[in-house]
Amino acid sequence: MHIPIAQPSLGNEENEAVLAVLASGMIAQGPVTAAFEKEFAIYCGVPHAVAVSNGTTALHAALLAAGVGPADEVIVPAFTFFATASSVSMCGARPVFADVDAATATIDPADILAKVTPKTKAVIGVHLYGQPCDAGAIQEICSDKGLVFIEDAAQAHGAIYRGKKTGSLGDLACFSFYATKNLATGEGGMVTTASGEYDARLRRIINHGQSEKYLHTELGYNYRMTDINAALGRVQLAKLNGFNRRRQENAAYYGAHITAPGLVLPSVAAGRTHVWHQYSLRLTEQFPLSRDEFMAHLRERGIGCAVHYPVALSRQPYYAGAAACPVAESLAASVLSIPVHPNVTDEARAYICETINEVI
Repeated sequence: MHIPIAQPSLGNEENEAVLAVLASGMIAQGPVTAAFEKEFAIYCGVPHAVAVSNGTTALHAALLAAGVGPADEVIVPAFTFFATASSVSMCGARPVFADVDAATATIDPADILAKVTPKTKAVIGVHLYGQPCDAGAIQEICSDKGLVFIEDAAQAHGAIYRGKKTGSLGDLACFSFYATKNLATGEGGMVTTASGEYDARLRRIINHGQSEKYLHTELGYNYRMTDINAALGRVQLAKLNGFNRRRQENAAYYGAHITAPGLVLPSVAAGRTHVWHQYSLRLTEQFPLSRDEFMAHLRERGIGCAVHYPVALSRQPYYAGAAACPVAESLAASVLSIPVHPNVTDEARAYICETINEVI
């Protein structure tokens, strides 16, 4: 049996949608992208969505729209993918790393508050692995301190916090549609917002700073999505709730059937609906194998696995000298993801549990 750690769920509907775009002759940004933006905004419960070329450009454009520049600091979690911090650096600003909550691995609001300075312009809260961060606490801090709250929802399409979907919790929210995400277009992304002002600025930023054709009023970039990607996105969006339900079923099965001692299973905080982009175990000292040995054990038996993420941002060479974030650094040394995507069958997930539990 071979069970990959991640696998896009693509079918005939996606094929037909892409072929229709190719036949139309409009393969760059066009009416299909506009339709995808409208549908995604409705899905998230916000007035505006701006389609972009990938999740990193979504973050960069959102930060620029928020006015982040060289004199500013942006607080980001120390445990996440590098792009959350590098997008801040791309603006000339300085990312300041806050530690994360040990139970959810999402940014710790108390450490956000401790890291705010007069230079702080914004906070990026990452909905890590598909679980929303404590958006209510972060929004309260941002409102009190006059900061912009940006959601990094790259892994959390359709996740819910206190009855509201990700994408509607912050001033701006950024999604990725990379091939392994819950909604996949190969490459692609989206920025959502309730602000018409942010929407207008984002549209200039992603299109060479044009306020109208060939009239460039600010520095911008070519961050546009194509109609090919958008066609995939519209079909995937219609399937997203079903994909997420299957991920949730797989995660619930793991929670009930993984019993090997020395493993900490992921938890879901009250008031949050997890969509399980990753199912990440944590190895403790009581587990009989090292993480490398455990990964070899799984891979030898055909089970894909990966470490998300092996180096905390506070320990990345590019950010040498950053203050320590002990929880993030401990997680980086102990986490291991196993397959949870919708293509994991009942037979496969039972086999995964049996393989893990035989390590005693």
